[in-house]
Amino acid sequence: MITQTVFTLRPRSRGFHLVTDEISARLPELPATGLLHLFIRHTSAALTINENADPDVQSDLETIFNRLVPERQPYYRHTLEGDDDMPAHAKTSLAGTSVTVPITGGRLNLGVWQGIYLCEFRDRASGRQVVATIIG
Repeated sequence: MITQTVFTLRPRSRGFHLVTDEISARLPELPATGLLHLFIRHTSAALTINENADPDVQSDLETIFNRLVPERQPYYRHTLEGDDDMPAHAKTSLAGTSVTVPITGGRLNLGVWQGIYLCEFRDRASGRQVVATIIG
C-alpha cells in the first residue's frame, strides 16, 4: 500500500533545525514495515539526516555551509531576491530535497543519534511544504 500526505512545517529562521518530532506528528499511522520518503517542495531549503543529540552540530553545519557557499559574490547573477537567495539554491543542491527512512515495527527506524533536519537557507522563510510518501 502507498499513502501520501502533504503538510507544512512551521516557519523557522535560517539554520539547521531538528524536525523529526514535528514530521512524525503529521504522519498517518505507519505500517509495520516499509519506507517513508520525504520531499521538500522548495528550492531554498533542504532535508537531511544527521546527529540529533549535540546542538553544536546544528551551528557547525550552518558555519560549514556558509563557508562553502558565501553570500554576495560578484559572480552571482540571480540576485533580485536578496543576498541569501542564490546561495540558498546552491546549498539546497548540496544537501538535497529528500530523505528516505525505513519503517520497522510501525516506527521510523532512525539510528540512536539520528534526526531529520530542515535546512533553512533563507533569512526569512515561510513554512515549508513536505510531501510524505509511505510505502508498506
